[in-house]
Amino acid sequence: MNKLLEELTWRGLLHQSTSESLGEHLAAEPRRGYVGFDPTANSLTIGNLVPIMLLAHFQRAGHHPVVVMGGGTGLIGDPSGKSAERPLLTAEQVAENVEAQRSIFERVLDFSASCDHRAEIVDNLDWLSRIGFIELLRDVGKHFSVNVMMQKESVSSRLNEREQGISYTEFSYQILQAYDFLHLHRTRGVTIQMGGSDQYGNIVAGIDLTRRLERKDDGDGVETFGLTAPLVTKADGGKFGKSETGAIWLSADRTSPYRFHQFWLNASDEDVVNFLKWFTLLGRDEIEALAAANVERPQERAAQRRLADEVTAMMHGPAAVESARAAAAALFSGEVRGLDAPTLQAIAEDLRSESMSRGLLLGDEPPTVGAALRSLGLASSNREVREFIKSGAVRINGDPVAEDRPLVSEDVLHDACTLLRRGRKNWAAITWTD
Repeated sequence: MNKLLEELTWRGLLHQSTSESLGEHLAAEPRRGYVGFDPTANSLTIGNLVPIMLLAHFQRAGHHPVVVMGGGTGLIGDPSGKSAERPLLTAEQVAENVEAQRSIFERVLDFSASCDHRAEIVDNLDWLSRIGFIELLRDVGKHFSVNVMMQKESVSSRLNEREQGISYTEFSYQILQAYDFLHLHRTRGVTIQMGGSDQYGNIVAGIDLTRRLERKDDGDGVETFGLTAPLVTKADGGKFGKSETGAIWLSADRTSPYRFHQFWLNASDEDVVNFLKWFTLLGRDEIEALAAANVERPQERAAQRRLADEVTAMMHGPAAVESARAAAAALFSGEVRGLDAPTLQAIAEDLRSESMSRGLLLGDEPPTVGAALRSLGLASSNREVREFIKSGAVRINGDPVAEDRPLVSEDVLHDACTLLRRGRKNWAAITWTD
């Protein structure tokens, strides 16, 4: 088996390929392969990390990865995996999202001029905006069968929903994505498209269009290839990429490095080995050693700690790993006063919390420690408040509380929040607003 395909197979990242000769094609010479990304937001979620890792392995195997930003297709919207029509974004919104996402790929792929297999980023708005409607219908659209298009899962599932249906706009998306493959083959020699398994139909459409319109010297249509990774699911069947506080994003301004690190640190024993294979570049021997350590000494959670460190370092840098570790250690020890404002804010967002106005602290009846404990669910009654305080179980910002006193301005860290703890592990936060 080809080196790249063997690597993807043991990692569980190879779901489908469109041809048995893909291995021979990859072995013959360095190839160019691409993945398209949808700019519906100014960041990507960790679900998008799977196709990014496909490109990383592609590059490490000696090939040239091409990142296709959907500045054009993003104005239309991919119906794949959607049960209803997407709200259309403005051209300005899509352009801003495309620009915001660029830095994500630079953290994982090598774009440097000195790299023999340097990566490249292109925007399909550059060519889709130049093709006319008549030209598209005449030269491209005539090669698509409506019968076949309607059988695709992303379309047929919507057609069966009488209230939702599917617009001609989203129905036409697969034509534009297929044209991307044709254009990239013509202009950059791209021969492989990769993506999640939900993109298989769109990939096949691009292969078929390229075969019809591009000919070899002997007159036969050129052969191009597709490769997909499985859609990621958790061992318990739960949705991957979500936490109690929402989606996990790849940009620090959408998900803090602390929360990002915590997400991976909290991976279950059933999931962690697969996550190491899918989301890190660690070798087979090391991953197998971590898997064995988790079986022999599960209380140490060595695999989870390595997973969290590796993925956080890849996306946010080594300094972010140290900061996330420091935050976790501070929560464990209770010494939170030394944390910087962004880390403290990230911790507060990850805890049970309640917003209060700073003006209450200066009023005639400021909130008390006991009232805060009750409202945050750390105590259920005044009796429990007294018992917890008397036993020394209550702390504010790591400092012990000797009595049920009013909260004061000195209890507000970085002019933003107050952390309360009952016992060793029960933390909650007050976020102060103007």
